[in-house]
Amino acid sequence: MDGVDFKRAMARHADGPDEAHVRTCLAAYRDAGIRFVRDGGDAHGVSLLAARLAPEYGIDYRTPAFAIHKAGHYGHIVGRAFEDLRQYAQLVEEAARLGADFIKIMTTGIMDFDHFGRITHEDLDAREVREMVHIAHESGFAVMSHTNGKRAVLAALEAGVDSIEHGNYIDDECLDALAVSRTCYVPTATVARNLRGTGRFDKDVLERIYEASLRAIAGAVERGCLVAVGSDAGAVGVLHGQGAHDEHACFVQAVPDARVREAALDRGERFIRTTFAR
Repeated sequence: MDGVDFKRAMARHADGPDEAHVRTCLAAYRDAGIRFVRDGGDAHGVSLLAARLAPEYGIDYRTPAFAIHKAGHYGHIVGRAFEDLRQYAQLVEEAARLGADFIKIMTTGIMDFDHFGRITHEDLDAREVREMVHIAHESGFAVMSHTNGKRAVLAALEAGVDSIEHGNYIDDECLDALAVSRTCYVPTATVARNLRGTGRFDKDVLERIYEASLRAIAGAVERGCLVAVGSDAGAVGVLHGQGAHDEHACFVQAVPDARVREAALDRGERFIRTTFAR
């Protein structure tokens, strides 16, 4: 995905990864001063190509190869599906053969930007998430979890995921649980931030989502949670390279005290770098 046109981006790689475009994205990260990238995988082998090319751009690039979702649930655009835990374990083995650095699971849908508080698709059963994390950990992998909503976030934390990506609509109970966990919260507030003013979605809903994200970031830092800058780069309005700076700007707004903020981010980045590697 390129942050501009989802359908065009998908078509670009339909017959195999477009190396020229991948190099353009890697150059964007390099030119933005970013030397470490952890992506979320894809269904076409683009992430694996990016990981192979990244050293040419001075970038330490980590990837799950593809994200894993349950059939009938959200995630087909970024990975592969399983029907049962046996098939899930086979996908973990396949990711290992491909050279994945970690496993990414999809436990919920995405934001409905026209309705505050609504998440698309049903979230996975907590017991199933726990087994998925266990299988990945037993295979020597850290687990990145695409998760939104209070119930699903609490389930992911209980399961022991190593990072929660997005984590929209979390409340104080979630933040308290996060604070006593070994899970890193990687918010993507910049998505709603950058969609404001585009006319694509309800502006009031976008503003509420963004403000809720800032409160969550502030609450996480205040509690001493592990936090890190992500961006959801490739999502509409979030450009590769620039997206990480946009997300950092969200942290600046949420936590004005630079000393406190940067200390928290440094701790989180060190955790991500050491945990999400084989």
